[in-house]
Amino acid sequence: MAWYPNARKWELQPESDAQPAIRPTQLILHSVAAPWTGKRTYEYWRDSTNLESHFFVEFGGDTFQYIGTETRADANMYANRRSDGSGAVSVETASNMNHTDPWTDAQVAALIRLGVWMHQKHGVPLRICRTHDDPGFGTHRMFSQWSDGGTACPGDARQAQFRNVIFPGIVRAAGGTPPPATRYAPFPGADWFKSEPRSPLITAMGRRLVAEGCGRYADGPGPQWTDADRRSYAAWQRKRGFSGSDADGWPGATTWDALRVPAV
Repeated sequence: MAWYPNARKWELQPESDAQPAIRPTQLILHSVAAPWTGKRTYEYWRDSTNLESHFFVEFGGDTFQYIGTETRADANMYANRRSDGSGAVSVETASNMNHTDPWTDAQVAALIRLGVWMHQKHGVPLRICRTHDDPGFGTHRMFSQWSDGGTACPGDARQAQFRNVIFPGIVRAAGGTPPPATRYAPFPGADWFKSEPRSPLITAMGRRLVAEGCGRYADGPGPQWTDADRRSYAAWQRKRGFSGSDADGWPGATTWDALRVPAV
């Protein structure tokens, strides 16, 4: 098992010895929805649940490691360990109770350092995960397979930091070339879509759905929200692992974030 040299090693037992081995291919960032310390998080994993993460980063940037990175930890749902032996390394971070605060500057710096180490130590490629099992970097909210149907972790501010600051910072510090910055449209709210809007944002959304192989348009897409948009979005929800009422074609924040609709 591998231990990050810039973290305090507080090994969780019996999990550290009892969990199966993984081949780390992803690093997934979380928010714990509590202003906890590394000690408090360790005690919670130890005493109150059979779940755990590999790492925890406090507001001040201090980093704690509880499980070796070549051993499964149970914070990432179906990304914990796959049938081919690959798995994800999880990083919980201190936050407010509602996932609404940004990561502190110290947390950002700590996450960048950890990301660089994961790339150098385990060969995690310098890209954002394109699918739930694609090697790379991501956040817990990106794929339903990582969170049992969707999660608000991390919140919108941290999700934007991941794409605009942390991931480019990892790439830059690891000697790569960061991707050009792209501004993505924030989720406009479910009620906005149900008002049958006419907007360039609907066209941009439709083009992204077509690019993802989910277009169900006989003509378009265009600026007016139609049933074709809803059918296309339902196909995108199913592609992301949702079903039933969670794949009814009305956009939600988790799938909208993952679609990455350019701002217009």
